[in-house]
Amino acid sequence: MLARNSFLRLCGARDALRDIPDGAASVRAIANDAAMSPFHFIRRFTALFGETPHQYRIRVRLEKAKALLARGDSSVTDVCLDVGFTSLGSFSYLFSRRFGLSPSAYRDRHRKPTRRAPRSSVTNEGS
Repeated sequence: MLARNSFLRLCGARDALRDIPDGAASVRAIANDAAMSPFHFIRRFTALFGETPHQYRIRVRLEKAKALLARGDSSVTDVCLDVGFTSLGSFSYLFSRRFGLSPSAYRDRHRKPTRRAPRSSVTNEGS
């Protein structure tokens, strides 16, 4: 059974993994903040949340990318960099593996329609 204070520390660590930009904090630093050794932290985190801290961070970044691509106003490269990936190839591979479509295919399929200004019916009378 997981003690309440361990549970709260692990939830705080999960929030930190989600909110801190990639590379800003290592698993070692987050484990230290949770008052656990890195090995113990990874083992407890995985037992509680069903994925390693690294898998969690990748999943959160891909979910954010999915939402940005659905908006449709950014290039795949911009989205890749915005969510913290440095390799477009790795991003595209992971995105395709998780969602079954390439990032550009997902964007094209799920792009929210943009509102277009109504066409004006200006006539050239009297010209």
